[in-house]
Amino acid sequence: MQATSGSALRARTRGNASALRTAAMGYAFVLPAFALYLFFVIYPFFVSIYYSLTKWDGAQPVKQFVGLANYARFLSDRLVWQSLQHNVVWIILGTITPIAIGLFLGILLWSGARGIVFYRTVYFLPVVLSEVVIAIIWNWIYHPLMGALNLLLKGVGLGSLARGWLGDPGTALPALIVAAIWSYYGFCFVVIMAGLQNVNLELVEAATIDGANGWQRVVHVIIPELRHVLTMITAVTLIGGFNVFGIVFVMTQGGPGTATQVIATYMYRKAFQESEVGYGSALAVLMTALSLVASYIFIRLRERGEQ
Repeated sequence: MQATSGSALRARTRGNASALRTAAMGYAFVLPAFALYLFFVIYPFFVSIYYSLTKWDGAQPVKQFVGLANYARFLSDRLVWQSLQHNVVWIILGTITPIAIGLFLGILLWSGARGIVFYRTVYFLPVVLSEVVIAIIWNWIYHPLMGALNLLLKGVGLGSLARGWLGDPGTALPALIVAAIWSYYGFCFVVIMAGLQNVNLELVEAATIDGANGWQRVVHVIIPELRHVLTMITAVTLIGGFNVFGIVFVMTQGGPGTATQVIATYMYRKAFQESEVGYGSALAVLMTALSLVASYIFIRLRERGEQ
């Protein structure tokens, strides 16, 4: 009896030692990535919060603590509200349109079209390009004299519509959004295509037998089956809409005037061009808070709708 108890104790001890070694190995793999995350994400985030409570030009050794004065300044800063309005327009159009295009193309190719690998590669190609390359391509397209868009309009007899698309305050923001949609819809398409592989085909067949047409099958069967995929894409797109910077900065730098100014470009202007690091940091915190709150509200509403 004692021998049996001793054997069980030794087996338990060996099991605990093996579990500890496994856990230690897991931590050894995780810790380097976690350290990088702390250094490049968490630490800058809290430093930005601290800077947002100060008045600092980025050069002086002393930072003047001003509390919430930078945040109170938002209320009287017209450009903050204008930039936020542009972000909202960007989020609405830049979220609905690429997801709708990706869903349409995904369902179209899911039905068994030939050359699916070729189409998937072509549609995803803009996603792998950097924002700078995308901006340069679309700057060429929108060029007022030699741009492909104006040449096309003149070629089909619509020369009266040709203009300097990025120099006109009325068309500059929509032109940027079109470029952003072109660069992003491929991501939505590929993710939706992956989600379509898990759609229950029996439900689709049952809906067909019951007399549902193609549109009804999409709305009542396929889209509900893709709800988790669409939730993820929408949340990522919402965050990207509040944080958009690169394509705007390279193509227009917020111009003409402030016609395409968004929160991120306004933050850059204040922090690095006008040396108001404290106020620029407050704008960065605002941008982060808006991204998190909007994503949280959307996900909560989506989950509540599933109950």
